[in-house]
Amino acid sequence: MDDIIATQMEIVIEKKAIKPEEILKENPILPLKNMLFFNGVPTPINIGRKKSLKLIQDVRKKGGILGVFCQKDANTENPDFDDLYPVGLVAQIINVVKEDNETTTVLLMGERRVHLDKITQDEPYLKGKFSVLETIHPAKNDKEYKEQLKTIKEKVLHILTYKMGLPDFVLDSLKKSKDHNYIANLAFTSVESSLPQKQKILATNDLKDRYNQLISMLDYETQLIEIKESIRKKTQVDIDRQQREYFLQQEMKNIQEALGGNIQEIEINEIKEKAENIHFSPEQRTVFDKELKKLERLHPHSPDYSTQMTYIQTILSLPWGHYTQDNFNLAHAKKVLNKDHFGMEKVKERVIEHLAVLKLKGDMKSPIICLYGPPGVGKTSLGKSIAEALNRKYMRMSLGGLHDEAEIRGHRRTYIGAMPGRIIQGIQKAGSSNPVVILDEIDKVGQDYKGDPSAALLEVLDPEQNFSFHDNYLDMDYDLSKVLFIATANSLNTISPPLLDRMELIEVSGYILEEKVEIAKKHLLPTQLENHGVAKSQFDIPKKTMEVLIESYTRESGVRELNKKIAKILRKVARAIAEGTEYPKKPEISDLYDFLGPVEYTKDKYEGNEYAGVVTGLAWTAVGGEILFIETSLSKGKGSKLTLTGNLGDVMKESAIIALEYIKAHASQLNISDEVFEKWNVHIHVPEGAIPKDGPSAGITMTTSLVSAFTQRKVKAHLAMTGEMTLRGKVLPVGGIKEKILAAKRAGIKEIILSQENEKHVNEINEIYLKGLKFHYVEDIQEVLDIALMNRKIKNAIEI
Repeated sequence: MDDIIATQMEIVIEKKAIKPEEILKENPILPLKNMLFFNGVPTPINIGRKKSLKLIQDVRKKGGILGVFCQKDANTENPDFDDLYPVGLVAQIINVVKEDNETTTVLLMGERRVHLDKITQDEPYLKGKFSVLETIHPAKNDKEYKEQLKTIKEKVLHILTYKMGLPDFVLDSLKKSKDHNYIANLAFTSVESSLPQKQKILATNDLKDRYNQLISMLDYETQLIEIKESIRKKTQVDIDRQQREYFLQQEMKNIQEALGGNIQEIEINEIKEKAENIHFSPEQRTVFDKELKKLERLHPHSPDYSTQMTYIQTILSLPWGHYTQDNFNLAHAKKVLNKDHFGMEKVKERVIEHLAVLKLKGDMKSPIICLYGPPGVGKTSLGKSIAEALNRKYMRMSLGGLHDEAEIRGHRRTYIGAMPGRIIQGIQKAGSSNPVVILDEIDKVGQDYKGDPSAALLEVLDPEQNFSFHDNYLDMDYDLSKVLFIATANSLNTISPPLLDRMELIEVSGYILEEKVEIAKKHLLPTQLENHGVAKSQFDIPKKTMEVLIESYTRESGVRELNKKIAKILRKVARAIAEGTEYPKKPEISDLYDFLGPVEYTKDKYEGNEYAGVVTGLAWTAVGGEILFIETSLSKGKGSKLTLTGNLGDVMKESAIIALEYIKAHASQLNISDEVFEKWNVHIHVPEGAIPKDGPSAGITMTTSLVSAFTQRKVKAHLAMTGEMTLRGKVLPVGGIKEKILAAKRAGIKEIILSQENEKHVNEINEIYLKGLKFHYVEDIQEVLDIALMNRKIKNAIEI
């Protein structure tokens, strides 16, 4: 582009007009490599090929014209018709300058666009026949055309100003020029673009269309110029900033030295002093020294310096090899555990055993305990009591809703804002390498595309691995073998089997009424009195009132809701004391309405045995046990229909089908006529249809209900049962025995039928829970029917 502008500035052009008949004659063809030019723009061309030199010499002597066509491939030395673009220019030779023996520069002026029709000669150079291409000009008053010319001129001037830095008089000359077509052709010739794109513009007959393509090409060139200018300015700004920062840093260095030393050196010396007092292993010491040397090499104002300093400070803040001294006084530990929690004998016994082994051996790996049971029974708060009993630091870590594996293992330091995982953070806060760590709600750990946190916990909770726990942020092993991990869960179903296998499972079941009364009197009420500023002498809840409060205003296995109700009562008492009004210091049962409003829950009650087909079952829920009524009704019909209602799950539906099929298969043994199944439809319903129900434990209850309905025999009074039944009639064991027994007691049940294999579970339960109950252990459904069904029929029995 620079050569073209310079050529126009230095040469006075002399040319003659070309007659149309000259164009139509056979004319020489000059093939060009990688360049094109347009009408009216003198363009210098370097000639190197012998054929082309011969052509220039002949044309100059004769004073004729030549056709200029661009090659499709610049590597072709002897192009033919197919090697040339079909559209080119006829041009005149303005001047020839011989630079050396091999290269000659010729100045050409394009005149008309032509189409190459055929090649007539290839030696000593190409000759061919052309046809003239006419340009379609717009109307003189076409506004769009005028705007095109104006836009092209503005963009060309901008490009020339940036790329060449032309003298002002040249720019002024171009600005004042009214030959807009010349400026457009100059732009086409001068602006850098791809050869196919330029060839397409040259071949366009419509002038407005040609200029639209040219404007797009100029837009692209303008954008490149703006990007380059932006980069240049940013580079200049960065250089200026760096020079300024360097100057200020030198000044700071001088000031620091005048004040007594370099701050960076002071910080690093302090780090070295701290590190000398830390009990690193040889491997850990090697890693630390390496990271410290990396910190020393960094400039204090480098972005990596603060990141590296944070990492070093994190390492120093961990309690490497620091352990609190355990209190081996077993009597003290037992006293602390009993003071804060009522019951939970298995858990307390396990902690005391661990302390006893530590006392004898002096060193052992801590157990991994998992406390599971319904909410509100004190699983989480037990951890704090265990820490106090052992004289250890306490740290609680909530895992509910955790989805990211990095929360456990930490983030790699390559990430911005990286930090250690929660385990290492907890150890850091505790300030000890043997704290009691509560992993709360371990059954509610989730997983997504960020990884599976429960898989990361496998290393944490494995005593054979956690002595060298690897945190991604620390990038060095940390010993967790002395940490006492206590996990809590409401259900074991959602915990992965490998994780369950690594933990020692201890069930923390719900409390019976008597236990809740004791917990309320010994723990909850004194705590709430203190929290509300009420003295013990000012208020107390009698035992009878507390029992009604528990039964009528709460329904839970634990005591969380009970604690809220006591707090609600205490708020009203505190208000009465503050206002100086009268209030019952020892409220009666009737006073509960004034404190808490109407009764919220009615006690599950046994409904009697006046109806055939109604049997009492026992169910387990997340908040404890409940009694469940199975009702069977018969209606006349075709006998092939079994209807199940009550929001039953698939397993429970299958239990009903198994029960009916068993009865059909053993009808003669049960004194049931085969015709009954052909004439009567069966409907089984489980009340409280809004509550979903599922599980196999209602198998024997459904079978008993069906047999009672078919035979119209009475069911034994105050009897409940639970157990799964096979198609052969075998009674299988079920879970949740303690909760089911408590529910039976609350409902006034006196006898319970269980599987023979459940006897061992009943024997583990404290006798206080079993008082007033009689248990029947069975192996076959026939035994259940013999116990549950009486030999007399109900009143108003239907004839079947």
